[in-house]
Amino acid sequence: MKFSISREALLRPLTLVAGVVERRQTLPVLSNVLIQVSADELSLTGTDLEVELIGRTAPSQVEQPGSATVPARKLMDICKSLPEQAEISLALEEGRAVLRSGRSRFTLSTLPVAEFPNIEEGQGSVELSLPRGTLKHLIDATSFAMAQQDVRYYLNGMLLELRSNLVRTVATDGHRLAVCSRPVDISVEPAQKLIVPRKGILELVRLLDDSDEPVSLTLGASHVRAHTGDFTFTSKLVDGKFPDYERVVPRGGDKVFIAERAQLRQVFSRTSILSNEKYRGVRLHLEEGNLRVMANNPEQEEAEENVAVEYSGAAMEIGFNVGYLIDVLGVLDEDRVQMTLADPNSSALMEEPGGGDAMYVVMPMRL
Repeated sequence: MKFSISREALLRPLTLVAGVVERRQTLPVLSNVLIQVSADELSLTGTDLEVELIGRTAPSQVEQPGSATVPARKLMDICKSLPEQAEISLALEEGRAVLRSGRSRFTLSTLPVAEFPNIEEGQGSVELSLPRGTLKHLIDATSFAMAQQDVRYYLNGMLLELRSNLVRTVATDGHRLAVCSRPVDISVEPAQKLIVPRKGILELVRLLDDSDEPVSLTLGASHVRAHTGDFTFTSKLVDGKFPDYERVVPRGGDKVFIAERAQLRQVFSRTSILSNEKYRGVRLHLEEGNLRVMANNPEQEEAEENVAVEYSGAAMEIGFNVGYLIDVLGVLDEDRVQMTLADPNSSALMEEPGGGDAMYVVMPMRL
């Protein structure tokens, strides 16, 4: 294997692929990136056995096609530290990878290509394509609510629901729920429900932009694969049953108020400074035309803020984890937010005034 390539052409795919590679690996070869060179294409593959990412780019010259696996992070750090527009040549010499650029020379260890795992190509049952911007919006609107290390492993990911003319993402950690739906021109029979693991979602969204360019998805029994431009992303699916989120969405709350989103977010952020660091609870006292937000902590410190809201109805007091409210206000696009409450023990529903494509449910706290 021997080829040359510009620093920029190598660095973009390498940075994304190296993001998949874990630092601490059970198998040494998993901390490497697989480099494969043909006459006119260079492909880089990284995997952690759950998520696999292949990036493709064009080398400036190929003297000898071939393949090798080299340490991903070291290769990326070397490329980053070289001057801009540098030309890099990479060759396999006596079982080691030798990288030359200008007056620099680096020799990297390699591991046998045969040891590099390949995520099994399952039978792709359904193929469809969506605009990249749509999928990015759906993930951005809900991913904050994914659980991180919950024993209910099916919560450590996102539900991707695809049915004819509709795509929906759902995430919950048991305390809050985020649902976002968008109409799209696809036909899926029967409807598909996949749980994509947290890491897969975070890596996939890095490949997406706000354009209307398509991302094509292949849905298998145990994998989902996405093609965007020069990248092929594959993730194993979580084998489990996602909770019935429809049942969690509160219906029939009679106390509905509307507030300025940015202003409300600032009020919550300031009040949270004096909330209990462990539980982060704040009390909301809703009365006609006004919302009073109060927090206190074990050091007997207190915060109180008042914010004008559109509301006329009975007064009510309810407690929440303030972090959950701030997260929702951070992802809503509109200037105003609508919040629907029923009683101090029922979940709150947050959405755009009149309802938009996303809705958020937050469970109350007893304070």
